[in-house]
Amino acid sequence: MSLRFHWFLPTNGGDGRQVVGGGHGVSAGAAGRPATVPYLGQVARSAEQLGFEAALTPTGAWCEDAWVTTAMLSSLSERLKFLVAFRPGLTAPFLAAQMAGTFQNLSGGRLLLNVVTGGESHEQRMFGDFLDKDGRYERCDEFLHIVRALWRGETVTFDGRHHSVEDAALAQRPDPLPEIYFGGSSPAAGRVAAKHADVYLTWGEPPAAVAEKVDWIKGLAKEEGRELRFGIRLHTIARDTSAAAWTEADRLLAGIDDEQVARVQEGLRRSESVGQQRMLELNGGSKDDLEIHPNLWAGVGLVRGGAGTAMVGSHSEVADLVEQYAAVGIEEFVLSGYPHLEESYWFGEGVLPELARRGLWQHPSPAATGPAAVPFGATGSRAAS
Repeated sequence: MSLRFHWFLPTNGGDGRQVVGGGHGVSAGAAGRPATVPYLGQVARSAEQLGFEAALTPTGAWCEDAWVTTAMLSSLSERLKFLVAFRPGLTAPFLAAQMAGTFQNLSGGRLLLNVVTGGESHEQRMFGDFLDKDGRYERCDEFLHIVRALWRGETVTFDGRHHSVEDAALAQRPDPLPEIYFGGSSPAAGRVAAKHADVYLTWGEPPAAVAEKVDWIKGLAKEEGRELRFGIRLHTIARDTSAAAWTEADRLLAGIDDEQVARVQEGLRRSESVGQQRMLELNGGSKDDLEIHPNLWAGVGLVRGGAGTAMVGSHSEVADLVEQYAAVGIEEFVLSGYPHLEESYWFGEGVLPELARRGLWQHPSPAATGPAAVPFGATGSRAAS
């Protein structure tokens, strides 16, 4: 088995040497690196070189548009895929199917889709969407039904509660079909994932809790006659030694003040997302006892909505935790760190080779290797210089 690893593009300017808070209805904190094409291109090219397969690009009012950003970045890389987060219901199903097909065909098959129904009603209303949470999942079900049928080459007539199309057919189908990634911890999310997702994503809870979610979704998918893959969204702090990694975690924690924690936690507690509430339970709003499982740290979630845990430790220890997740069914890892560029190298040059030695990972496009060219290197006889 070869696990798959993906990185993250901080399109909200959310990158720097400290944890950048915000998200899920909470205003973003200050960051040190703006989300420019040159910098995001640097992150993307580094991820590609290190062996990450794709880069997650977020969606929301707090960041740059994922479609436009990744379209601009696709020409700066060669192999890297883009896991584009988007919100069904804000774009008509036919147009979304067409956009995905265009991206897939013009990029050479480098599109993956992360479907986000939208966990915060007040943010959705900024986009003109006034459905409640259950309504959004019902609409998402209709949306994905139409889009998948169009991708299969069908002529679609559909009259639903939220979407209607008549004699809809794509002139250019995506090849290959983009895979759909889907997350959510509510009953409504589970049902939609079971019917439509290729990969179910969970945030980084301890392995035992992740195992329960995997079993839950497997059961729902079996009722639909389907099988899914499973992925997890985590941060990472990997270093040559365990002490060095925890020193870095302590440095990040020291950069988070108590007033900031209180303000962000108050905002996140208003979130409608079941997954977000589960993240909050892991850190308890306190800076104490944040190692919630060996080498799993909940400090990020004190001030950041969404993914709030990080794998922390030596390269070997982080690889051990990756193995624990793999043992409960996780095959794909969507990762990030602070700063994103530097942390991609710590993980890519430290943990990925360790996983390769264990037979759990192989580079999707290994570079040709050869002897290093060292000027004036000894070759068996002393040369005059």
